[in-house]
Amino acid sequence: MTATDERTTTSADVSLGELVATATRDLSSLVRQEVALARVEIKRDVVAAGKGAGMFGGAGFAGVLGLVFLSVAAAYALGEVVPLGAGFLIVGAAYLLVAGVLALGGKKNLGRMSPPTRTIETLKDDAAWAKHPTVAPSRRTT
Repeated sequence: MTATDERTTTSADVSLGELVATATRDLSSLVRQEVALARVEIKRDVVAAGKGAGMFGGAGFAGVLGLVFLSVAAAYALGEVVPLGAGFLIVGAAYLLVAGVLALGGKKNLGRMSPPTRTIETLKDDAAWAKHPTVAPSRRTT
């Protein structure tokens, strides 16, 4: 018998249990490697998202400062035509008007929201199934 014949014979003699154990070990190793890769990729994405969020925060702060300075400049410019206090009142009233329009628009958009009916129905089905696991939940097509 040659070495090739011995290898063929020994690999044929491997039991089903050993094959399952090898497959399980290999699958476990593959899953661990995939989780490690996902962890590295997610960490990189989270770091990038954090930097982006910080930049947006800085841009928002700079925008607010710019708006304050432009508001003061507008009030002083109006102060050339009307008394200075009236200029500041006009600018303040303009901001209150903008705030009111935005608030009404936000209220209108929030009024359009409805509860998540499909989710509520499936949760009710899940609760009913949990109480009586032998009964199949109703199938909704909505």
